[in-house]
Amino acid sequence: MEKKDLGVLINTFDNAAGEALGKREGHTPKIEAPDKVKADEGVTIKVSVGPHPNTVEHSIRWLEVYFYEEGRAFNPVVLAKVSFNAPTTDPDITLKVKFSKSGVIHALEYCNLHGLWSGKKEINVG
Repeated sequence: MEKKDLGVLINTFDNAAGEALGKREGHTPKIEAPDKVKADEGVTIKVSVGPHPNTVEHSIRWLEVYFYEEGRAFNPVVLAKVSFNAPTTDPDITLKVKFSKSGVIHALEYCNLHGLWSGKKEINVG
């Protein structure tokens, strides 16, 4: 068995290949957040996945949200970890956060059939 680093096993909209190409729209986490925010001011961000089936046999099982902060020695900071119970919960979360420095929000999700997928969005603080 070929050993691979975890990073190469994570699909993104831009690096999906082969069978994963047709899965990009329904699996890449979508991050809704303003492009620019004021330092330390509360801002709402929404992270969702889909459209995607939500059955016990095929569903998004969890979603994690991280923030890579410019200038921080150890990144990323964990913003949220949420598990979903199909078919009763949808992969859709809303967070209120405060950023003191610019950086990148990263979202990572796990589909029980199609593996790990990530999305990202840059946030400028100023």
